[in-house]
Amino acid sequence: MNWENIYRRKVTDVSTALSHIQSGNRLYVGGGAGVPVHLTQGLTEKAPQLRDVELTHILTFAEAPYVAPEYAESFRVNALFIGPNVRRAIAEGRADFTPIFLSEIPRLFRSGILPIDVALISVSPPDEHGFCSFGVEVGTTKPAAESAKTIIAEVNQQMPRTHGDSFIHLSRLHHIIEANYPLPESPQGGSSNEHLKIGEYIAEMIPDGATLQMGIGSIPDAVLRCLGNHKDLGIHTELFSDGVIEMVENGVITCAKKTFHPGKIVAGFLFGTQRLYDFIDNNPMIEMHPTDYVNDPFNIAQNEKMVAINAALQIDLTGQVCADSIGPRLYSGVGGQLDFIRGAARSKDGLPIIACLSTARGGTVSRIVPMLNEGAGVVTTRNDVHYVVTEHGVANLYGRTIRERAQALIGIAAPEFREELTAAARQLGFI
Repeated sequence: MNWENIYRRKVTDVSTALSHIQSGNRLYVGGGAGVPVHLTQGLTEKAPQLRDVELTHILTFAEAPYVAPEYAESFRVNALFIGPNVRRAIAEGRADFTPIFLSEIPRLFRSGILPIDVALISVSPPDEHGFCSFGVEVGTTKPAAESAKTIIAEVNQQMPRTHGDSFIHLSRLHHIIEANYPLPESPQGGSSNEHLKIGEYIAEMIPDGATLQMGIGSIPDAVLRCLGNHKDLGIHTELFSDGVIEMVENGVITCAKKTFHPGKIVAGFLFGTQRLYDFIDNNPMIEMHPTDYVNDPFNIAQNEKMVAINAALQIDLTGQVCADSIGPRLYSGVGGQLDFIRGAARSKDGLPIIACLSTARGGTVSRIVPMLNEGAGVVTTRNDVHYVVTEHGVANLYGRTIRERAQALIGIAAPEFREELTAAARQLGFI
């Protein structure tokens, strides 16, 4: 039987496909921009027939209708990374959060620590050999699908076909929903003068031939804008967005000097505008892989001159970095920050960088503080931090005493908070 016949036998409607979900099941929902929109919206129509169904996923760039209070008896989210669409439910105790390194999420599924009954995924149409691509979200979705007892797939005509370890044969899919809708988009955010100053400091640190890890947001965009005169840069990152396209087209990013997957941009998932989705479609320069491969610190370290750029919500004077909570209030997740900080630290001539604006809340509070807020989570320990960059400069903490660290961090804090920080550091016995 050829694959076209197999495909047709598995095509069904949303309601019939979701009828295979039972109360007490654990569902995996495709993450990032690879959310199966029709299936997740259809879940709410099945709510009266279901109880105690757990939905686990990473950050999803789409609505999450199943997390509404009226569905609390039917569905409960277990987020492996907290996004805006589930943040309120977690804060109100209607949803859960599991702290986990992005590199270790596939192990949860494969080992049975978090067994998946049903995977709801979105994939590209099959190629001439019957293989569908996971497209923009391979990182945790491919391992979850491979571990699930049942796979329900939306075959979206607008899902890009990406290369790498990004395929599943349609014979592995149990039920197929045909779809044709554009993926969620996020235009690049603007970079303020302060962000651009951070970008300039970081660009000065980056040598030609370096391999970069950066996500999406104002600071990564600012760094990319400041790298126009660099040569032969590479990308190995959990996530990238539109900013990379221009750098490839201008010959700045060639990946020619990479020592791990030379010539290839390696990533786990992608999120941007339609321009990005068009750029990656069937592009052999782009390789997508699960996060236990992309985010493995040992793999990351095989890239010489590996530069990891990650963000912070708060940094204390000893170098502890909080990136997942505001005090005890859970805000995001561990993600891949420590995976890449440790990978870059072990790379030959690597640069692990934490970057953030020096203030928050319109300049009314300092992100550099004497001690982290009560209840704040430490994502990157003081032992792992090397460089901290704000719009006021660069602090090198590696191999430095607590006194030296405190002085360096005060030196890159907003000027209006330095006297207060110095007094607190003396009171704590740091200086």
